[in-house]
Amino acid sequence: MIALVFTMVWARRGPAIVLAVLAAFAVAPAVAAPAYLRAADRVVAAGQVAEADPAEMALSMRTTDRDRRDTGDVPGGGADLTAAGATLVELPGFRYVYSAEYPVIGMEPDDRVRTRLVHRQDACAHLTMVAGRCLLGEGDLVVGEQAARRLRLHAGQSVPLSFATFDATPDAMEFVADGAPKRFFVAGIYRVTDPAEPYWGSHDYFAPEDTAAGSRPGEPAFTSLSTLSLMDHGDAELSVDGYAGPGALDVDRLPALRDALVRLESGVADLGAAGAGGPGNALTLSTSMPALMARIDEGHAAARRIVPVPAVALIVLACLAVLLAVGAGAEARRPETAVIALRGARLPHRWWLASGESLVAVLAGTIAGVLAGQWLVDAIVAIRWPGVGADPDPASLRYAPLALAAVVVAVLAAQGGPMLRPVAELLRRAPMPGRYAGLAVDILLAALAAGAATQLALGGGDLAGIGSAAPALVMLAAALLVARALRPLAARAGHRALRRGRLGRGLTWLLLSRRPATGRVLALLIAAVAVSGYLVAASEVAARGRQVDADLGTGAARVLSIDATSRNQLVAAVRAVDPEQRFAMAVVPVAQDPGAPPVLAVDTGERRLAATANWPGGGAADAEQISRALRPEPPRPLVVPGGSDIALDLTAAEFEPGKAVSLDMIVTPVDGSGPDAVVPMGVVVPGPHTYRYSVPQCRGGCRLNALKISGGQSLGTHGVITVRNLGSGDPAAWRVSEGGRLSATPDGLRIEVVSLDGRPEGLLVQPAATPWPLPVVATGTFVPGSVSGLDFRAVPVTVAGRLPAIPSLGSPAILVDLEYADPISTDAAPIAGQVWLSADAPPDVTRRLAAHGLTVTRDQAAAQVASRLDRQGAAVALGYAALVAVLVVLLAAGVLVLTAAAGRDRQAEDLAALRAQGLSRGEVRRAALWAYPVLVAAAIPAGLAIALAGWAATGWALPLAGVDPAPLPRPSWPGVISLALAGLALLAVLGGTALLTGRRTLRRVR
Repeated sequence: MIALVFTMVWARRGPAIVLAVLAAFAVAPAVAAPAYLRAADRVVAAGQVAEADPAEMALSMRTTDRDRRDTGDVPGGGADLTAAGATLVELPGFRYVYSAEYPVIGMEPDDRVRTRLVHRQDACAHLTMVAGRCLLGEGDLVVGEQAARRLRLHAGQSVPLSFATFDATPDAMEFVADGAPKRFFVAGIYRVTDPAEPYWGSHDYFAPEDTAAGSRPGEPAFTSLSTLSLMDHGDAELSVDGYAGPGALDVDRLPALRDALVRLESGVADLGAAGAGGPGNALTLSTSMPALMARIDEGHAAARRIVPVPAVALIVLACLAVLLAVGAGAEARRPETAVIALRGARLPHRWWLASGESLVAVLAGTIAGVLAGQWLVDAIVAIRWPGVGADPDPASLRYAPLALAAVVVAVLAAQGGPMLRPVAELLRRAPMPGRYAGLAVDILLAALAAGAATQLALGGGDLAGIGSAAPALVMLAAALLVARALRPLAARAGHRALRRGRLGRGLTWLLLSRRPATGRVLALLIAAVAVSGYLVAASEVAARGRQVDADLGTGAARVLSIDATSRNQLVAAVRAVDPEQRFAMAVVPVAQDPGAPPVLAVDTGERRLAATANWPGGGAADAEQISRALRPEPPRPLVVPGGSDIALDLTAAEFEPGKAVSLDMIVTPVDGSGPDAVVPMGVVVPGPHTYRYSVPQCRGGCRLNALKISGGQSLGTHGVITVRNLGSGDPAAWRVSEGGRLSATPDGLRIEVVSLDGRPEGLLVQPAATPWPLPVVATGTFVPGSVSGLDFRAVPVTVAGRLPAIPSLGSPAILVDLEYADPISTDAAPIAGQVWLSADAPPDVTRRLAAHGLTVTRDQAAAQVASRLDRQGAAVALGYAALVAVLVVLLAAGVLVLTAAAGRDRQAEDLAALRAQGLSRGEVRRAALWAYPVLVAAAIPAGLAIALAGWAATGWALPLAGVDPAPLPRPSWPGVISLALAGLALLAVLGGTALLTGRRTLRRVR
């Protein structure tokens, strides 16, 4: 019996090979999907590691070595980190650096400024000596070249240094010596080789420092550990910094690294709770590696939700194709089945003889599918992501038995019809009845598809379980119903053509309408076109969405992050670099309360906004209108008199004894040459007085931002202050916060302090230099009453314009003008701003900005973001969808070939008989050639329409932008052009296949 089955396979080896190929199409995705997911995990992880910030590949453990001078213990030496440091060994591939530091005075001429005395392990290997030598013995010191130039230090000089603590009392506000001085030998002058090197950790050694005496470069003084330990000192900050060495973050090491990091965090928490470093010592671990791991996990989650969708669709279509192929073969072999039954073969033998041929082909196809699935993944990974590796694993085979079982069920179901029919029906040439059974199957599939779509909707888009099959079921059910509806239309078209004498066309339509197999082939073609169109739609929508993320999400073609500086210096530097407003714009993200929409402050200028920002939809036609809405008129700054020595004439009255107030001025250099400054005028005493303070950065003039009147701890403070030499005394030219009133006097501006109770920020008096409320541009229909300003105070706003999304923020968000927002700020804190650049910015723009005092800490281009997004979970997973789209088309083409081959003998006999009865050669040619091309022509528009319907029903659940995307206006529907191109490609492939099968049939007609 087995030999007979193999003989049958060899005799009909052509259909057997095609059936094996179809079975391979069903099994291959069951193997390729898990294999591709494993490869996607590696690609996503490698991509995230390659694009990670240095802080995300490092960690730092810190503690404070308390002052031990009273107990007689020897300080220093890193004793606090001994127990915790042992746990770092669990992070293989990491390099570790020990450091210790404390503040000292004696080098700077102003005791308000301290010097950071630092020991950093192997520091000399990362410093370039411009004079002298590096550290050798006890007492050696190396200082930075800018500090040496500023302080007139040279190699070979000695300097006395003392440990210092900060005296925060209002009368002092300076560092004071708290230990015996020690004389240091300046061994050399250094220049840091690479300030951004991971070796330096997150200590900001070289970041600019804003001090009470002004801004200065950050340059610590380095010494040896023995020197640091033996010096008379108090509290010292100790740390161990770890950073990833070569290969430490390789994809294969990430799981072990993740587990080790969890154990390290737990161990550090236990040591910190137990006071491992001594009483009162806090041991902390800081690292951004969990953020990196979270992004990797997010990419993995997105891939696991996307990849099963095309995989299930291909398996379902392949099983349907097997069902059609085996059914077509069984239909063609009906006389053979009838002869076997007439000869008395028992039912099990009849089943084996009927199904064995197909099952042998299916088994061969399964083996081929298992190998092809893994090989396809290996090839794709090698081509698209060389060097990552596909990481084959036997676990990829776990779904292959399920796919094989589904194919076997399809084979047995296709053989069931002929096997259960009487012999008389098998001997007839007319198609076997089965209309109602087919209708029942269609209704069952439609109900199953409706249930899957409903579960997907109710489950919030969860594509797990039956949810992953929802798109395939929806499109397959729709294809079956459309194909069933098209058959009566084909019958009517055939009868109409025959009545009009168009015999070839009429025979074509009747052929399509009367053969049940033809209707099933049409359903499969429609379903294949729908699945391909659906996957094209997903890929196209995702690609456009990634472009939105790269362009609108970045904000500009290139974004430079600037180290701590003042808002005034940022704007002045950018304007100096780009006076023509062609390629650069100053930007400051404004921090908001949790849950509040983000705010972006930009220096709009006249053309900067249009020249630099990326806009929703890719156009900036409304940028100038937005600029005018944000800044309807130029600001009117009030410049304080006095130059570098600010003098303020005040008269104070009506303040009760013991309830005096102090007054500060918040000023900004008008030329951007220095940072904002808080000028402490001190306690206001009764009567007229002139208050003076030296502010060097105001040599070129300073803009007054605010007068801040603060009281002590006493309640009920009230009185009157008259300002005589500060601009206009018209109250309309000023604003006052709650708790005060303004009025005019012949001498100047009268400020009545009504109450300072419950107002820790004090009473603020500001020039009315900008409109109030502040004009803003908001997104959508969002109407903010107020926002947090640059100084974190609530600022009332009015909506002057609308945008669908704010560049870099999305929606909801708010856009304000930086030149309007800065003067109403009442602080002098440095900010971490940005500079947005257009695509045509000069290549040396960072050097130009550095020449104006700005330090670039990060340079991010929209093109780099796009490249990074292409290696995230959703984009990588859609590579599998593209592969499935191609395989679906090949599957449909194979079904066309197999179906035409199965019915070719009978169709050729029918056409030959009609030709003998007088049918013209031209009509025979049309009937033979156009039967299957007509199916393709009907399937493509129907399939694309079903693809759009399936996209509307289920496409929203695909995490094409990742699991937790930013609030940007991404496209939700595919473009017409992409679907049209997909339709033309399908028409070319499937239509060409159909024509070739028709030509083979025509050659059989005599």
